[in-house]
Amino acid sequence: MPHSSSLSVSGLSFTWPDGDPVFDALSAIFPSGTTGLIGSNGAGKSTLLRLLAGELTPQRGSISIPGVLGYLRQDVALDPDLPVDRVLAIDSVRKALHRIESGSSTEDDFTIVGSSWDVEERALALLDKLGLGTIVGSLGDLDRRVGTLSGGEAMLLALTAQLLAQPDVLLLDEPTNNLDHVARERLYTAIDSYTGVLIVCSHDLELLERVDCIAEVRAERSGISRLRMFGGNYQNYRFIVDAEQDAARATVRDAKNDVRKQERELIDTRTKLERRLRYGKKMEEQRRVPKIVAGNLKRAAQESAGKLHGTHTDRVDDARSSLSAAEDLLRDDREIRVELPATKVHPGQVVLSHPELSVAGPERIALIGPNGSGKTTLLRALDATGADVPWKYLPQRLDVFDETRTVAENVADVAPHATAEQIRGQLARFLFRGSDADAVVATLSGGERLRAALARILLAEPAPKLLMLDEPTNNLDITSRQHLIDALAKFEGALIVASHDRPFLDAIALTRTIDLTPTGRAASAEVAPAGEESM
Repeated sequence: MPHSSSLSVSGLSFTWPDGDPVFDALSAIFPSGTTGLIGSNGAGKSTLLRLLAGELTPQRGSISIPGVLGYLRQDVALDPDLPVDRVLAIDSVRKALHRIESGSSTEDDFTIVGSSWDVEERALALLDKLGLGTIVGSLGDLDRRVGTLSGGEAMLLALTAQLLAQPDVLLLDEPTNNLDHVARERLYTAIDSYTGVLIVCSHDLELLERVDCIAEVRAERSGISRLRMFGGNYQNYRFIVDAEQDAARATVRDAKNDVRKQERELIDTRTKLERRLRYGKKMEEQRRVPKIVAGNLKRAAQESAGKLHGTHTDRVDDARSSLSAAEDLLRDDREIRVELPATKVHPGQVVLSHPELSVAGPERIALIGPNGSGKTTLLRALDATGADVPWKYLPQRLDVFDETRTVAENVADVAPHATAEQIRGQLARFLFRGSDADAVVATLSGGERLRAALARILLAEPAPKLLMLDEPTNNLDITSRQHLIDALAKFEGALIVASHDRPFLDAIALTRTIDLTPTGRAASAEVAPAGEESM
């Protein structure tokens, strides 16, 4: 059934318990259709979704939700022992249906089923639509355990559960993380066909080109985040922002020129006034004019000097205020600065010896393949066996921390010889500045966790000569993703990356691609250098 309502937020204010403010009197209307929620890591996107979902309570303001709300978190963490039907929240209805079909039902079973007689068929149809038909090919497969699914399949299953509830409002936080190309296309189709209020937080440019409008969350210098709505997709948003920034830069240039002009005129005025006062004093000393006349001339000169000086001082102040206002229009987005360790691996040097994969020299290998083909399983096996050189593994789930300790303490665990200043300097490059480095890991967003994990890798002792990364661009904002690409392109060690992000893989100078299949067999292909063709 089509939806026509909108989600509204009025005067929303939220501050974390430690006193760190996020929103102050935020108001917005999210219309029917798809809104892409964007912004730099840490700006407050996930916090806003959690407020809309009711997971967090604002100090002030109101949120109006038109009907049933569905929410898919960024860090989907399903119990591996749960059966699929439990995740879909249809297990009790299925059991009641089976009791009715077997003739052993009670009156309560009919109450449980209600009007959901076709719930199994609807669930299977939706699973098939999202590409999960192969893992639940029959009704009995709805009893399959979540632990047998890949990360991408678990994400799609969680999305299926939300869609099956037919919500009027659907909140999705980074839904394309861990999804292969085919799964992403199916997700795009599901999003395109949704008719309610859909707010999707994402850095997936292909997805953002399909939305009806963009909502940008930006943190101001004060630390308060603001929300601004833009009609159209991401390309239209970029066109507007780029034009505004061009105009802002021109305004800043003009304002700087005006400040310099007014400051020069102020200096000239002071020089002339001082010369005039010296001349009057000299005339008085030489008694060229009567004393009373000299006094009147002196007072008049001083009054004139005061007025002129005040006028020019006001003009300088006004020019500086205009410059400050113009500079406020310039975007000063915080960006991570990735500096990978200078750990060179020489050609032919044995880096990794494993029955499934051998690496020699500074190879740069991509593991690709559909969800469930075993990319993560292979990386875990390589990490468990170990390499012939120092290595570091960045898991997809980012479960490398002691959740109860701070970011700085977690980094110090792998760098026992680094000073506190070195650790905090490294964390500052990843936007953990000042007290941010003292945040407990359990409180971090997905993007913040990834930044902390990357910082932990870079300061590890000994510095890694082999990096094994599982979906490293998940949760990274668009600018930070480019910084990671630039850093990996300069890394002189060996690299093994599992990713569904083809543009990312194309940008980091691969030497070999290993295409995994669901049966575990792999096809390996050399990547030709730029300007050459593969044989």
